[in-house]
Amino acid sequence: MKLNGSQIIVECLIEQKADVIFGYPGGAVLNIYDELYKNKDRIRHIITAHEQAASHAADAYSRTTGKTGVVLATSGPGATNLVTGIATAYMDSVPMVALTGNVGTTLLGLDSFQEVDICAITKAITKKNYQVKDVKDLASTIREAFYIANHGRKGPVLIDIPKDVTAAVCDFEYEEVKVPEAVVGKNVDAEIEEAVRLIEQCKRPFIYAGGGVVSCNAEAELKEFVDLIDAPVSLSLMGQSAFDNTDARYIGMLGMHGTKTAAMTLAQCDLMIVLGSRFSDRVSCNPDTFGKGAKIIHIEIDPKEIGKNIPVAASVCGDISYVLRELNKKISQHDNSEWLAQVYQWKKEYALHMKPVRREDEVLPSDVIETLDRLTEGKAIITTEVGQHQMWAAQFYNFTMPRQFASSGGLGTMGYGLGAAIGCKVGNPDRTVVNIAGDGSFFMNCAELSSVAKHDLPIIEMVFDNNVLGMVRQWQRIFYGKRFSQTDIDRHTNMMELADAFGVRGFTIASKGDIEPVLKEALSCGRPCLIDVLIDKDINVLPMVPPGKDIYTPIMDIEIDD
Repeated sequence: MKLNGSQIIVECLIEQKADVIFGYPGGAVLNIYDELYKNKDRIRHIITAHEQAASHAADAYSRTTGKTGVVLATSGPGATNLVTGIATAYMDSVPMVALTGNVGTTLLGLDSFQEVDICAITKAITKKNYQVKDVKDLASTIREAFYIANHGRKGPVLIDIPKDVTAAVCDFEYEEVKVPEAVVGKNVDAEIEEAVRLIEQCKRPFIYAGGGVVSCNAEAELKEFVDLIDAPVSLSLMGQSAFDNTDARYIGMLGMHGTKTAAMTLAQCDLMIVLGSRFSDRVSCNPDTFGKGAKIIHIEIDPKEIGKNIPVAASVCGDISYVLRELNKKISQHDNSEWLAQVYQWKKEYALHMKPVRREDEVLPSDVIETLDRLTEGKAIITTEVGQHQMWAAQFYNFTMPRQFASSGGLGTMGYGLGAAIGCKVGNPDRTVVNIAGDGSFFMNCAELSSVAKHDLPIIEMVFDNNVLGMVRQWQRIFYGKRFSQTDIDRHTNMMELADAFGVRGFTIASKGDIEPVLKEALSCGRPCLIDVLIDKDINVLPMVPPGKDIYTPIMDIEIDD
């Protein structure tokens, strides 16, 4: 059949099982938007207040549904406004397809109005990008983009489409979706056998799991693996929700803001088994001393990550779900009750807690998040911005289900969370969605409250409001002689009037007694909500390992004398 480029785009998206697209219209994509209008009963479009939020929405939609997120923007500034969202998805290995419009093919390279070379700009932050100059190549490019986004280590792909290509006509035929096969290395069988040998010999195993487990939907395989080895488990920030946090063997995160229990476990284990994590600097801290007392097995889909940051004794290159299934077939049942008893003692001794800074009755983030956890039975989808609140969310909310956490880990994108919450709620309409933010991040994306209200999405925006850039202030206190340069951000904004202006319900938590009643009402009201949580400016994220220092000796307390 004969279809124009815009029709081909819509039909290919539907063919690829894309049921929603996030975006913002503009001149170069008007043909596409006209076709989306004609097909609004087949594919849903969600407009945001800014293209960056649309890209974060597509990203988090993918993280929490397992589908491929799709975002659409016009040429020039529309395309460049996607860059931070694309980079965020790239750093965290999230499958996403970004479609951008461009000027007509005869105007390319002439500095035409709203023209930009988005392929050159995004080359370093996409798995691949394309500029389609012939409508005959459009369908095959879209299909290839979805495949590449999901094959191997996942990530974003960009397709730039000149406006005349969206109007040109060619033959089109539907095709079966090509499902990416599991990726395994050439020597995977021998690598698995070596891993089994080391596991069977160990007496004090330690499992560290990252975002690769979530990406491969390997949560069930991980649980079986943990049960077989009978080992303590730590998760990276990206690995949150890969393993039930209420399981006694879960010991918290590892790294700069990880638990002392996880650090002690690493120090005393004889075998560390790393699943789908890349040993970022925030985890390893000082790579020269990290894990030196143990053998390390690194199981990872991307061969470039193996041995890149930390040397390992053995490795298995392949899809995490495949490798774990094979290991689970070969490993005998272990009983490490004596080792776990020691770990549980550390867990009790070094339990995470937060103490008041200036008065006993002040609102503590731990109390708020633990109450939220209890009221939602650990089943809410949590998104975050980046900063202290991000670490508090990971420390104090007990994730019990797969794919219930979306946060910017690798890039650390302030302004990620509210757009992400939109994507989560659209993809999971029956789930409670809460974005946990700091006031610094909130002012980067608060206009998206208008998007939440427009689409009537009952999302809870919870802002820990301390009038400072909390994480930066914490570093200035410890490392910069208390020179708090530009971290006092008091903007004199009336948050309740702002909520009302955007058409969302506003609540304030100003005392401990407010926490439970406010959260109960916000969770039950069925409307978009903004909760302003007033906290002290000098509540810190602890533990904390100073940059470059040994992971085993974190700062456990910071004296506040001013």
